[in-house]
Amino acid sequence: MADIVKQIIARPIQLADQIIKETEFACSYKQDCADIKTKTEKLTALLRQAARASNDLYERPTRRIIDDTEQVLDRTLQLVIKCRANGLSRIYTFIPKGSVKKQSNQIENSVGDVSWLLRVSTPANERDDEYVGLPPIAANEPILCLVWEQIAILCCGTVEDRADAAASLVSLARDNDRYGRLIIEEGGVPPLLKLAKEGRMEGQESAIRAIGLLGHDVESVEQIVNAGVCSIFSKVLKEGHMKVQIVVAWAVSELVANYSPCKERFLQNNTIRLLVSHLAYETIEEHSKYTIVNSKKKIPSIHDAVCMAKPNNHGAKNEQGDEDRGHVDHPSGLDTMGMHHVVTMNSPKQRHEKSKKRVALSGASIKGREFEDPAAKTEMKAMAARALWHLCADNFSICKTITESRALLCFTVLLEKGEDEVKYNSAMALMEITAVAESHTELRRSAFKPTSPTAREVVDKLLKIINKGESDLLIPSIQSIGNLARTFRATETRIIPPLVRLLDERENEVSAQAAIALIKFACTDNYLHVHHCKAILEAKAPKYLIQLTYFGEQMAQIPALILLCYIALHMPDSETLAQEDVHIVLQWALKQGHLMQDSQLETLVLEAKQRLEIYQSRA
Repeated sequence: MADIVKQIIARPIQLADQIIKETEFACSYKQDCADIKTKTEKLTALLRQAARASNDLYERPTRRIIDDTEQVLDRTLQLVIKCRANGLSRIYTFIPKGSVKKQSNQIENSVGDVSWLLRVSTPANERDDEYVGLPPIAANEPILCLVWEQIAILCCGTVEDRADAAASLVSLARDNDRYGRLIIEEGGVPPLLKLAKEGRMEGQESAIRAIGLLGHDVESVEQIVNAGVCSIFSKVLKEGHMKVQIVVAWAVSELVANYSPCKERFLQNNTIRLLVSHLAYETIEEHSKYTIVNSKKKIPSIHDAVCMAKPNNHGAKNEQGDEDRGHVDHPSGLDTMGMHHVVTMNSPKQRHEKSKKRVALSGASIKGREFEDPAAKTEMKAMAARALWHLCADNFSICKTITESRALLCFTVLLEKGEDEVKYNSAMALMEITAVAESHTELRRSAFKPTSPTAREVVDKLLKIINKGESDLLIPSIQSIGNLARTFRATETRIIPPLVRLLDERENEVSAQAAIALIKFACTDNYLHVHHCKAILEAKAPKYLIQLTYFGEQMAQIPALILLCYIALHMPDSETLAQEDVHIVLQWALKQGHLMQDSQLETLVLEAKQRLEIYQSRA
């Protein structure tokens, strides 16, 4: 940096020296040229001082101010040379009135800019004056210079000053996204990360919060991740103070929510395991055993390593509810899972990713954690659950890592015993994990097989919330049960009735989500679709579905119609359907333009209507 600064300052110094020489021979505007000479001498002294202090200068404003100063000196030199002309050359040399005075003022502004640069790059305890002020260059963009000042303090200030500067950047980033982009463009991320790694608690909190606020879009998060945020956050989660760890967990959730590819970087830096450790602390007994890697096996045997590398397919053939037991094609060849897009299920795309090898590392430090304030512990769990929720979204590797730990059990316990925010974040994390499991057979078999005690506990807690029917956790719980539709056995009879009861819910969103969950039980891709359709009929769902189809809002109307069609396709000879005149409902739906905008839905309704016509008498 020092060599670069010396290089860019060299030319302005040469220009200034040349101006000083030329002003001595001025024949026109002698008084103005003398003023220029005086100001240029002062500017030259400041530039040489800047060259000597090149190690301490903040690069971004240095480049901007020196470039601007060079342009001013270049124009001034051309003007001074014109003022030197005499004789005939003076007659033919035109010097606009007031131009020399204008250049003198610009030299004065450059003096102010370079003086500000030197002051702002000097630690506060070494300055003669406490207030740095704004340079003339800031006339049109004062926020830019405010950002420069705070970043300069982050680079060369005392520990206390750096903490204050980070807090100021937090305020700027919170106020306006444009200011956040400006902080990143002006090189604010590296000194913030350095403060997050080495500063005191207050400074670390402010720096990490600023980083979380700066990551508001894809490009910003990508730059932050490339600057090394993942390893620093991992270090703080392992060794830092809990108050700082809370902010780190929050910042992780913000970054991954805005830039999905960075999830793998956090996974590689053991962030997932550390967050699970915080979640498990005082949540389940002997929480240290529930980290992803068993710390007792420091050196795994060759046999263990081989076994870990092999996929675990044991018991897959005996498992019910997966597509492995035979896929039943839709009679019309219609892609039934494609119908989920009509009701905005947004299930994750299938991706086949190999599980990465994980190296056993020491667990997160818990020394002194038992003395923390209970409110801080609760907030730590809430933010850890929030981070894991966003990390899990549409990521098979992280979901597999989490389910191999005891995090599922932690989420289940917190659903019942946690505070409100902890409960909600845990419910959302479970929803994201089950959404990934819906698309990945391997995850369903390993984490949600019917014989798993943890899986049964998860389902029990979700059903308890659904049966109560009044909670912010209701919708994510309904979605989670729907995502697990292909894992339930035929003997599981307690799932369908609570979902059917929610079809009669006053809130359209709840009714819509209940219908979407039931579609996953009734669609052809579910091996037990006939059994589930029968259970839905026995729970008296058609009367609710008909009401939603006729009178519901579109968000609930379309899922209700789709579910009604699947029931008609798989149970066309049902007496209940005949008594409820479902055939007439489908015929009415075909005439509704707003319902038939999707060609797949129209095909499904036509086929369901035809099946009913075949199996039911219209006499």
